[in-house]
Amino acid sequence: MKKIIYFIAALAIVSCKNEPKDYVTFSGKITDQNSDSIVIRSRGYSKTIKVNSDGTFSDTLKVETGMYSFYDGGESSSLFLKNGYDINMTLDTKEFDETIKYTGTGSENNNFLAQKSLLEEKLYDQDFDKLDKNGLNTTFTKIETDITEFINENKNLDSIVINNSLSNLKRSIEGNKNYFLGIAQLREDLPKGSPSPTFDNYENHKGGTTSLSDLKGKYVYVDVWATWCGPCKREIPFLKEVEKKYHDKNIEFVSMSIDNVDGKRGSHEKWVKMVNDKELGGIQLFAPNDWKSEFVQNYKIKGIPRFILIDPQGNIVDASAPRPSSEALIELFNSENI
Repeated sequence: MKKIIYFIAALAIVSCKNEPKDYVTFSGKITDQNSDSIVIRSRGYSKTIKVNSDGTFSDTLKVETGMYSFYDGGESSSLFLKNGYDINMTLDTKEFDETIKYTGTGSENNNFLAQKSLLEEKLYDQDFDKLDKNGLNTTFTKIETDITEFINENKNLDSIVINNSLSNLKRSIEGNKNYFLGIAQLREDLPKGSPSPTFDNYENHKGGTTSLSDLKGKYVYVDVWATWCGPCKREIPFLKEVEKKYHDKNIEFVSMSIDNVDGKRGSHEKWVKMVNDKELGGIQLFAPNDWKSEFVQNYKIKGIPRFILIDPQGNIVDASAPRPSSEALIELFNSENI
């Protein structure tokens, strides 16, 4: 009788050991960590995990099978999680995408995502805004082919990872190509050397009004922005640095706010406050009719931030100039001998 009891007990223990985990174990080590925590999230899920002073972390996550985002306080990466996975991650934030590595159960899918991200970064690192329409179509077709081949040659991955990668690729190619085709069309409509659309008597934060004609004889670098625009605000520190570098050159820096006059997204008051709080330099102007302002309409501005360079004679140098954060802006300035 005792032998039967022992046998049943042993069988129960083995059965428990073989039951699949209903959670993910996620651990790792981050070199030169950006924060004391990391965040794993999706549209309907979010969990913050503490990172120790030596960069190590470990926690369990109960998830729905699918795609997630890993955020370390500085950069992010895609993850595929499924209950039962036991994943260990290592990365160095100084070379974030290049150093992400996974080991353990579930590592195959996540190493694939990291490698795909690195390939996409390499293929998208091109001067698309210098290409004409034919060049853009050819280049993006080649990018789509290369990434599709990379996805298809990786076998034994979860079908969710494959299908998500292919659908995201389609959206990414279409979105990026259409954006740069729009710039190419813009430069056809507003070519270099043609007279620039003007702005007249726009409110100046320092008092009075300013027109483009008031700045004739100098280059004018225009930043069209709004207080509610995150990418616009991220350019502010870079714009300040460029202004500082060129403060004694023959160029004026004009920041033109298109905060909504009805106050639904931003307002005149928020513009005044942000200019004061952030001590914004250059010439700070308020467009009188936000998106419908004549200058904005004539430059076909449908998204911000948008940067424009105008020469001392009032002619267009670039209707879609590089951002302050781009090294290409200084190259453009140098080519104009500013």
